[in-house]
Amino acid sequence: MTVLIPDELRKIREKTELGQRLNEAEALQLLECGDLNGLGQLADEANRRKNGDRASYILNRYFNYSNYCILSCQFCAFSRKRRDADGFELAVADMVQKAREALSIGITELHIVGGLHPSLPFSYYTDMIRELKAVDKRLQLKCFTAIEILHLAWLAKKPVPEVLGEFRSLGLDSLTGGGAEIFRQEVRDRIARGKETAEEYLDVHRTWHKLGGRSTCTMLFGHLETLEDRVDHMRQLRELQDETGGFTGFIPLPYQPDNNGIPVEHSPDGFDMLRTIAVARLYFDNVDHITAYWVGMGLKLAQVALSHGADDLHGTILEEKIFHMAGADTPQRQTENDMIHAIREAGRVPVQRDTLYEPIREWAGEEALAKG
Repeated sequence: MTVLIPDELRKIREKTELGQRLNEAEALQLLECGDLNGLGQLADEANRRKNGDRASYILNRYFNYSNYCILSCQFCAFSRKRRDADGFELAVADMVQKAREALSIGITELHIVGGLHPSLPFSYYTDMIRELKAVDKRLQLKCFTAIEILHLAWLAKKPVPEVLGEFRSLGLDSLTGGGAEIFRQEVRDRIARGKETAEEYLDVHRTWHKLGGRSTCTMLFGHLETLEDRVDHMRQLRELQDETGGFTGFIPLPYQPDNNGIPVEHSPDGFDMLRTIAVARLYFDNVDHITAYWVGMGLKLAQVALSHGADDLHGTILEEKIFHMAGADTPQRQTENDMIHAIREAGRVPVQRDTLYEPIREWAGEEALAKG
């Protein structure tokens, strides 16, 4: 690991202050940098130029409609086959009940993904979106990964644009960014053999953006990839954002090492998580928001990430399964008070946001303290 001399950091600071774009060589240089404090300061400055002193969170609920999946991705601890005793699938009526419960406690977003189910009909998914939206039109639906959309297009025997257009007309507000993993195919073959290619992932999001939809984007890091692979992954996302402008935020996801088939001796540590977030903020000049995903990092480290380029802590997240089945030992949820206090303690102004990162409520200092 190299240590950037102050002169090199100064040159990068000058570029970012002038709004000049970092290239891939500079991003790699920053990832290799041993000066986390200096890197964090650069990222914090870049974040403040974009977002001021505000940091956001969302009141959301996760649920998975099923963990049955026709794929067997090596890194996945979530998927099950029909023969497995702990497989499950939810009826649409069960999801509607969960939505009503969520709405009653102030949730504004449902985040819904699942496995590639071997036998559920396409009508199950259209009914899901239609009936969930009917609970309350204000309840925002963030559903499906790119690979799910490809699976559903195959299931319905319809082209992807038609499937996405149908979901949009039924009330789908956003695609999730999940499933990106690492784009380099050699790595993809080792961690998620049989999953969609980088080109297919990007094309689903491109199509959704052209229909007027928005989505997040992600990167799963800290497994078998190199630092060069991370930069290549971010490059492809940045290029699509140049083309469509449809990504609302970037969410780096630290790999969870338990209960799967990838032999990783050391999962990402705090240093790696913070430097990845910092470099993402400096590299993604065309993406407004960088999320510190507390489920994978822990809330305390995510709080530190707010001074290393992140401006969002994600959400309250009731009932998260995918990361926890892979070994995450963070809580299953956070309260709104937890999020407000974490942001306040980091010296930021808490802002409740919606699915598209638009502000719902900004907490003044005294107001936030009174809520706690």
